[in-house]
Amino acid sequence: MRDVPAPVRRAGEVLLRVHAAALNRVDLYMRDSGSGITHSLPQTLGVEAAGVVVEADADSGLVPGQKAVIYSNAFCGQCRYCLAGDQPLCLRAHIMGEHRDGGFAEYVAMPARCVLPLPDHVDLAEAGALLAAYLTAWRMLFGKRALRPGETVLVAGVGGGVAVACLQLAVHAGARVLVTSSSDQKLARAQALGASGAINYRREKVAKRVMEMTGGEGVDMVIDSSGAASWDDSLRSLRRGGRLVTCGATTGSNPPADLQRIFIRQLEVYGSTGGSVEECRQLIALFASGAVRPVIDRRFALDDIRSAFDALSDGSQFGKLVVTMT
Repeated sequence: MRDVPAPVRRAGEVLLRVHAAALNRVDLYMRDSGSGITHSLPQTLGVEAAGVVVEADADSGLVPGQKAVIYSNAFCGQCRYCLAGDQPLCLRAHIMGEHRDGGFAEYVAMPARCVLPLPDHVDLAEAGALLAAYLTAWRMLFGKRALRPGETVLVAGVGGGVAVACLQLAVHAGARVLVTSSSDQKLARAQALGASGAINYRREKVAKRVMEMTGGEGVDMVIDSSGAASWDDSLRSLRRGGRLVTCGATTGSNPPADLQRIFIRQLEVYGSTGGSVEECRQLIALFASGAVRPVIDRRFALDDIRSAFDALSDGSQFGKLVVTMT
């Protein structure tokens, strides 16, 4: 923790007074090394932020005092991907908390196109946990080959922010959701949120149990953000023609590819991260309607952020860890 000058808003930017910002695995990575991500120290971390507009250009559509949430990808708006509306693939992206100062502060400045208004009635602590895990989950479920009502999805390692978000959004979409965890308590909480089947991977063989639960067919989709530790079970849990979507590799990034299984069973493997501005707007509309609310495990004051990082590191949480600035 340190005192620094408030950010100076440039033309085309919005100055936001931050109310809340959730922690994400990338924050741990940036704290510990940030290797491979171009950044200059000192840098404020935090890839999420929700709060109240302090300053904005008159033509921005935003006014002081308005609640807003930040889309963390400061995309260029000019490359082929931005012009196609696929901002997560921007060639010149500068992500808040990775390449530029982030949301673990009282104030943050971002381009106006990255600051999205919120209705007055929403909870800013929940909004501060919305646009990393839940936007990532939205794109994973509905981005490439969308999950459909009546399909079955396996969410590996439920408890983390993305996995819990996938559970909630898949249930809302009318899918059947199976979950895995090493914690019976997390499995029970997942079932309370609508999971129809739960597997403790410490005691049960995941793929075998999935086949039992699906009448020997397998699931339509697997959501896997773990990587090496769960990859084999994830592939073996899929039905013929099923798809696996991955957004992380917390247990290792180089599992056996099992190419024979992939081509013989005609499986699809998708990589996914973040979401587009349009997907973000759709998610915000769902959140504002009250249909889906982020699950917050614990809240921390900004000056206790080290404890929040420790809690994220030990993996004991179910849902999001949120830092509040007020």
